[in-house]
Amino acid sequence: MALVAVAMTAQQPVMTFEKTEHDFGKINEADGRVSTEFVFKNEGMAPLVLSNVRASCGCTTPSWTREPVEPGQSGSITVTYNPNGRPGRFQKTITITSNASNPTEKVYIKGEVVPKQAKPENKYTIAVGDLNMKTKTLDLGVIKKGEMKNGELEYANLSQAEHTVVLATNQAETFLISQATLPTVKPTEVGKFIFAIDSKATKLYGPVEVYAFVVVDGKRDISEAFQLTIKAEIVEDFSALTLEQRQQAPIIEIEKDIDAGKIAAGKALKMVIPVKNSGVNPLEIRRAYNADEHLRIKTPKAIKSGKKGAITVDIDTKGLEPGTYARQLLVISNDFEHSQKKITIRWTVE
Repeated sequence: MALVAVAMTAQQPVMTFEKTEHDFGKINEADGRVSTEFVFKNEGMAPLVLSNVRASCGCTTPSWTREPVEPGQSGSITVTYNPNGRPGRFQKTITITSNASNPTEKVYIKGEVVPKQAKPENKYTIAVGDLNMKTKTLDLGVIKKGEMKNGELEYANLSQAEHTVVLATNQAETFLISQATLPTVKPTEVGKFIFAIDSKATKLYGPVEVYAFVVVDGKRDISEAFQLTIKAEIVEDFSALTLEQRQQAPIIEIEKDIDAGKIAAGKALKMVIPVKNSGVNPLEIRRAYNADEHLRIKTPKAIKSGKKGAITVDIDTKGLEPGTYARQLLVISNDFEHSQKKITIRWTVE
């Protein structure tokens, strides 16, 4: 029986490869598909037939010798990889099924796709006068009080002419620092607007939103088309507080939901929101904030231990339709455990 088995094996086709792995190295996504060939030989005693060749991914396409490969002859498997939309490293497996004594074989391809560079007109899609930008909004995120944080926005000259570029800012907002890296920008040239918010130079806490305006060729325009928005959130840094300071810290007590009642259309109402300090050191309301133009908010002076103060909110209903309204007030204080409190205020316009 053993002799019969050996004889049967000897009569089978045997598949051998010149190589079982191909490294494309770095290929450019922009250049499109790449191919390599795996050559195999039938070293058996019977014709070799490949029944199936499949890839591990739809991005890889194999084609192979379909007719029987006679003993001593060679065939090939061509493997094509499509890098479009697939930047970065890759490794793919191609599985070959045949009637050989080794019925399942595998070969491999690998490499790294270098992403294609987007055309300037596809990257810089927002027109700002004769310039173009990717975005007109810069969010600097959280800034600890006392620190400075910067960021940048790119601009490109996609026109055929040279342009001068400067930034105009509100002189009252001295905490916003800005500049253009290329005061004169040539065709196809890319520059940057550099911004920084110096939290030491402002008394503001919480959400900050400031604006700068792009001035091209000396034409000052403060319309929205030339406006850049810079956002940040300035927070107090309590990390250096000692255990004693924490024990002596102020504690804010304030209601979470307040109903101002009914207001006649076109009239105004003053709402008083009581605030108590149940801690030891004075409680300071850093800011009470809501962006609604119908609200005017005033904060109290420092509130001593055990005492009460009040945040006043003047509600002006001019321009408001009859109905019920709710707005969220962000109250920021020096209570390190509850430095931000969100208060909902409601009223009904009749």
